[in-house]
Amino acid sequence: DMTVCILGSPTAFLPVLLEGGTRCPGAMVLCLSPTWASRVPSESSPGAWSLLLSRGVSFKVGGHSALETFVPPRRANYVTGTFAPGEPEGGWVGELARDLDCPTGGSVPLAHRLEDTLVTRWVLAAGANLPVPPTLAFVLGARGDLPAQPVPPGVRLVRLQDPQGQQNLVQEEVVAFLGGTAMEPYGQVGTGGAGGPSLPGAGAGRGHQGATGSPKSPQRRGGSGRATPSPRGGLACPVPCPPGSPAPRLPMALRICTLVCRSWGDRPQLCQVACAVGRAESPVRHGAALPQGLDSSLQQWGVAAEAATAALLAAEAELSPQQRGGSRARTDILGVDFLLACVDEALELVALATNSQRCLETCVLAEAMGRGVGEPRGELPRLLAEAMLHRAQCHLVEGKDILLIGAGGVSKSFVWEAARDYGLRIHLVESDPEHFAAGLVQTFLPYDSREHRRDEEHAERVLELLRPRGLRPHACLSYWDDCVVLAALVCQGLGLRGPAPAAVRVAKQKSGAGGVGVRLVENAGQCHAHAARLWRDLRDDADHPGIGLGWGNAMLLMEYVPGTEHDVDLVVFEGRLLGAWVSDNGPTRVPAFLETAACLPSCLPADRQAQLVRAALQCCRACGLRDGVFNVELKLGPAGPRLLEINPRMGGFYLRDWIREVYGPDLLLAAVLVALGVPPVLPARPAPRTHLAGVMCLGSEHGETLAGGGGMEALRELHGRGLVRLNRLFEEPEGAGEYEEPLLSVACAGATLAEACERLLGLCQGLGIDSPRYPVEHFLSHFK
Repeated sequence: DMTVCILGSPTAFLPVLLEGGTRCPGAMVLCLSPTWASRVPSESSPGAWSLLLSRGVSFKVGGHSALETFVPPRRANYVTGTFAPGEPEGGWVGELARDLDCPTGGSVPLAHRLEDTLVTRWVLAAGANLPVPPTLAFVLGARGDLPAQPVPPGVRLVRLQDPQGQQNLVQEEVVAFLGGTAMEPYGQVGTGGAGGPSLPGAGAGRGHQGATGSPKSPQRRGGSGRATPSPRGGLACPVPCPPGSPAPRLPMALRICTLVCRSWGDRPQLCQVACAVGRAESPVRHGAALPQGLDSSLQQWGVAAEAATAALLAAEAELSPQQRGGSRARTDILGVDFLLACVDEALELVALATNSQRCLETCVLAEAMGRGVGEPRGELPRLLAEAMLHRAQCHLVEGKDILLIGAGGVSKSFVWEAARDYGLRIHLVESDPEHFAAGLVQTFLPYDSREHRRDEEHAERVLELLRPRGLRPHACLSYWDDCVVLAALVCQGLGLRGPAPAAVRVAKQKSGAGGVGVRLVENAGQCHAHAARLWRDLRDDADHPGIGLGWGNAMLLMEYVPGTEHDVDLVVFEGRLLGAWVSDNGPTRVPAFLETAACLPSCLPADRQAQLVRAALQCCRACGLRDGVFNVELKLGPAGPRLLEINPRMGGFYLRDWIREVYGPDLLLAAVLVALGVPPVLPARPAPRTHLAGVMCLGSEHGETLAGGGGMEALRELHGRGLVRLNRLFEEPEGAGEYEEPLLSVACAGATLAEACERLLGLCQGLGIDSPRYPVEHFLSHFK
């Protein structure tokens, strides 16, 4: 069972609990008392603890909740709660969540770090390159928790070894700070201690130290003292008055509150932006003003919030487990506050501070206020619930034994890294006894299954390999096209969840994979001549491994289908569609049908994408495919979608990598969860983070250029710098002539599809990939 536990006050988390109860009924549990939970030594992580819940409030569909007693106690898969300093529950919440063996969305030490204005401004200025108000900080002692980066511009750090007898130094530093050029735009100064400054006019939240006029008093608290200016000018936004009115225009202050969560792939994702407006000469605090929405023209500031969060999470990753409050503790939800300031008569966003919960409360209040006047439900509860449930599911697969049938080639190398990251124990059945993956898995079981017309016999042999070793896998699956039927038979023999063998056989009734040998013929003579060549050249698996010749070399003649070609990758659980992604393919080099180019997300209108997704799902259901991750290739013409083929396994080539990059979810993890009998939590309304456009490279067309001209080294360097996405499909060119398969895929990203295509075309022209024989611009011409 999956259990996401919220410890402490439900005030800020109630919308998330309700949303999570709808997505995964019963998975969200609220713990309101320390007597409802207990800590026991972890069985899987020595030195850590498991959190067991004996009571809790569970949430179901439709907003229903119930106080339940759990016998036996439920083990938490993910824990978060009210860690913010000053919260009445902070003591017992922090103690229960300390050093857990499951993912923990924060801790008391991390919350204190977020509330430390010196640390966060240091990281925001140095790591995210964001402007911060000029800050003077007096630090007592070594302060080993300060960031490793050099002190950034805008922050002046003065270390005091002994607070006694330092009055003259402190006075000199304060006078210099106040008289410096950086202070010219500012009219007020706030001072504070280790907990954070009080900022008259700039605003400070609950839990900060009070303002103090004596620079000595913060040092007596043992932390640091800070003097922080309150921006004038841009904050003094005059309120318009009616024409001719004698009333003065009042200067107002604008505080921008952003809430960001750690989303799929540990990437920051902006959840909501809310604003508070008040008088410029007095603080604009959380909880002291009702929030209001940010105009759509200012939504670009969300990028600054995500950049700030990325810098904070990177700095957090350098902390020791003790500093984080446990090896599994991470900050998953945080708020970043900005001020709108006027610098040289231009508006500038100034990063003010971060917090662990106050921005969440403000954004939840803004969400509730909107619903009170008929506004539709926002994205905040969904995004946070999905992030929590996803982390719980990642923990759920840790330590699971997965029987994998077929290792594939270099294009599947990501599997071994992903298995390590997810904590999977892979037991691999592979025909090649010298396969490079032999040393990367828990158990390597060499067994030659290439003659797939004997798969029933192979399945029995695989089961016999498992019995003497005592292997009882939790799931069995395959992502290698040749082995999907064998995997289905083994699943059936082990009583594990998976697609029925009969359904997989129906989907496998096709000729060739990757478009190898497929050719457009115009008459019966061409048809017979091409079939004769195929029967002569492609007889068994040894002639071209991996394209299905282990099933025989029967050929298929089909009608030519006009239209644009598309891939639809589906996640299906018990016949229900949980997620779908549509990508577009470019025109092929007729008369051959080898893939040339692709883009994600699709440039089709939403209704045409919906047609493709529904058609793909209906085709899978018609075959009997009800559980798994499937790839369906279709063409979309004037009369709607037409099926080309169904791959009863995860999409190949670059698709898993691209979908992770553009949308976040991992098809491999989804396939494992489905095989374990767990419906994967996927974005209900996926929004692309970027656009990708890619082109295939062939050994015959580009091998010499890439190898001899230094193009391959350039691509590897650009890939390492994140400027291109390079997916190696084969170590060496596979096939020759009309039986050739692509060697690699090169893609570029952009804020728009046009930008991605422009970058890709420039790259291909610079590296010699584009040529009259291989016109990349033509291949990208469909993507409009």
